[in-house]
Amino acid sequence: MLGTIVNTAAILVGSTLGSVLGRGLKAKYQTVLFDTMGFASIALGLNAALSNMRQSDYPVLFILSLAIGSVLGTLWDWDGKFQRLTTRYGNSELGRGLSTAVLLFCIGTLSILGPMQSALEGNNTFLFTNATLDFVTSMVLASTYGIGIAFAAVVLFLWQGSLYLLACWVGPFMTPPLLAEVSIVGGILIMVSGFSLLHLKDCKTLNMLPSLFVSVALYYLARAFF
Repeated sequence: MLGTIVNTAAILVGSTLGSVLGRGLKAKYQTVLFDTMGFASIALGLNAALSNMRQSDYPVLFILSLAIGSVLGTLWDWDGKFQRLTTRYGNSELGRGLSTAVLLFCIGTLSILGPMQSALEGNNTFLFTNATLDFVTSMVLASTYGIGIAFAAVVLFLWQGSLYLLACWVGPFMTPPLLAEVSIVGGILIMVSGFSLLHLKDCKTLNMLPSLFVSVALYYLARAFF
């Protein structure tokens, strides 16, 4: 769990620094930093998706996962419920920032594979790398949305902690082909978050989040019948 603790601490420190420095940071510099992180997110997501596509046993599985998962997320209105929750206890801008932060911090190859690698191999390399990225990202987000971004650290700790415990419990079932399918979907969600950061399109990315779980279900269905 050392890697997850370091990753959580990086977000807390980055959010604190960003909220303090952001008060004296001109809007044009905040925009530049936001654009930079948007392009970086697109690059990271694209790399994660394409690199894992070569390892996929079922090339169309990610398409079905995204389609089914997005429909379910829209039906359950995950994005709307999250926005209403943050509006009740803060403001809509914070909700947008938190939803982006949660996806950037939690839904990526490093954040998914990291805790599993830590549990199965005792290797925290992925998590330490992720902590560095999240430190910078949390500073940028907090400079615009405020200290509330630090709440994403709690979500990350619970997310990575759950994956760590899950890997300890069902390690033999977490095969590389399954992780490849999940990482493809995760990479695409990271790309979509990048588009949101660049204000190119509000894709309501939280509504697409069920796609990750759908990819696991579809993978085992495909293994059972094909």
